[in-house]
Amino acid sequence: MAPIHYRIDPAQQHAHLYRVTLTVARPAAGQELSLPVWIPGSYLVREFSKNLQSLRASQGGAEVALEQLDKHRWRARCRPGKPLVLEYEVAAYDTSVRTAWLDATRGFFNGTSLCLRVHGQEDQPHDVEVVRPRAMAGWSLATGLPAHHTARSGFGTYRAHGYDELVDCPVEMGPFWSIRFTARGVPHRLVVAGAAPSFDGKRLVRDVRRICEEAIAFWHGEGRPPFASYVFLLNVVHDGYGGLEHRNSTALICGRRDLPRVGQSDKELQASEGYTQLLGLVSHEYFHTWNVKRLRPQEFAQYDYTRENYTELLWFFEGFTSYYDDLLLRRAGLIDHATYLRLLAKTTNQVLQTPGRHVQSVAQASFDAWVKYYRQDENTPNATVSYYTKGALVALCLDLALRREGRTTLDAVMRALWQHTGAGPMAEADLLAQLRTLSGRDWSAEIAQWVHGTGELPLAELLAAHGLRLQADTAQLAQRLGLRVQESAGLQIKAVLRGGAAEAAGFMAGDEWLAVETPGEAWRVHKLDDVPLYAGNTSQINAQVTALVARDRRLLRLPLALPAAGATGDTVRIDVSDASVAQQWLGYSQPV
Repeated sequence: MAPIHYRIDPAQQHAHLYRVTLTVARPAAGQELSLPVWIPGSYLVREFSKNLQSLRASQGGAEVALEQLDKHRWRARCRPGKPLVLEYEVAAYDTSVRTAWLDATRGFFNGTSLCLRVHGQEDQPHDVEVVRPRAMAGWSLATGLPAHHTARSGFGTYRAHGYDELVDCPVEMGPFWSIRFTARGVPHRLVVAGAAPSFDGKRLVRDVRRICEEAIAFWHGEGRPPFASYVFLLNVVHDGYGGLEHRNSTALICGRRDLPRVGQSDKELQASEGYTQLLGLVSHEYFHTWNVKRLRPQEFAQYDYTRENYTELLWFFEGFTSYYDDLLLRRAGLIDHATYLRLLAKTTNQVLQTPGRHVQSVAQASFDAWVKYYRQDENTPNATVSYYTKGALVALCLDLALRREGRTTLDAVMRALWQHTGAGPMAEADLLAQLRTLSGRDWSAEIAQWVHGTGELPLAELLAAHGLRLQADTAQLAQRLGLRVQESAGLQIKAVLRGGAAEAAGFMAGDEWLAVETPGEAWRVHKLDDVPLYAGNTSQINAQVTALVARDRRLLRLPLALPAAGATGDTVRIDVSDASVAQQWLGYSQPV
């Protein structure tokens, strides 16, 4: 048995409780233990200890006193020489990829939610033994952890080299669908839980394999990736989306309608936004295996699980990954040019329609992720910018600018960073150094402007140099008004964008838009599309109407200048002007 051994018993499925027994073979006197407050890849203090209960300790059968030091740390009043045994329960109610879940149909957990950290012994081998109760006879287990003593079902004991590896390998349990495949000679496994009977697993694994092969080729050419095997853990729910990267696996969530179905044609799947989004998610999290799990911010050289870990580089690690996720789908032939440009235009519009891009730089957004990106409110679009979307556009501008000068590409810069840093920690200075080496000039002015400034990016100019046009497009009504709304239960105002018609009228987040009044008439509205229906002649500029809204049970009449239906606002599309030039960047000349 390893010096640190966790026995995890998921028998209390109906109570949604994991029973954990931690044995420390050689404890220190007054051994300290703690549960992480966050999980790497998701930059928010989540207080996982709130789910831990009934903690007790013993040594040689005798109870050991525990002193709680703060919200997530304990000290056991133990003596060295005898194993220390801790027993506790963890409530598992979260279906997300970040924590833990348990019921009679499925189990899932990250080590950051279940495994107390033994201070001073993090580099010792750690065993995790997951037992299968009788009620789970039809279940299997999948994880990226190295197997030590396991049954064919996957239940048994796994051994990690240390605590970091232990908590970087999530565990999936249940009667899931599973298939193994190879990509560039490396074993991969795709695990799907909760899919409908119509699910076409053969199609999904075919496309996932193409993504893996494209990503491995991107980083290594004909070489092999830095992992011996890889596991995709996909949880399928009625409505959901998300993923979290790990060193040799990823946990994903998608909606059932997003999966390919038996009998669907290639054309139907090409038209499926949900399936394209799922493939983009797979591509994104797989690319992270290199870009953030190994090539990582210098500040993440050693994770501190007790507090926030700040970096200004999420624009690179999340943003550049967001640039390449869809681009690699195009290069793999999984989407065509038109689909890729539509996705790129969507990202561009998300940035252009965020007034906060003039307030916060993307470097600041990276640093503030802990308090702003993961804690969004009604003012978020006015005060912040996403390091995912703007970071992706910074990568686009950098790639197109490098290609225009003709000496190198962003692909080559990424590979050089991988080789130069030894696939380890890096700083912004490392990026600038590789840009200078490969391109022959200094890029600090562009990085200062695009990353540390709040000005507009030169998208139109750079796209034009590669056979593409950035065209103004007709804006949707919400954008023309400067609103973000929710329509599931009436017309609810989620956010009012800075400088828009809605702000000028006096709208406020939290308002319910009840009706539109014109001279002599008033009409009830339930959706935003009802507004132009009842507002009269909306082709004229700034048609005047009165919006009736409810705020704190009070009815207010707000004078609203309704923008004309043809107004463009901050909305664009991307068209091809020279296909042969665009092809040199987009790649993959074969039809999908």
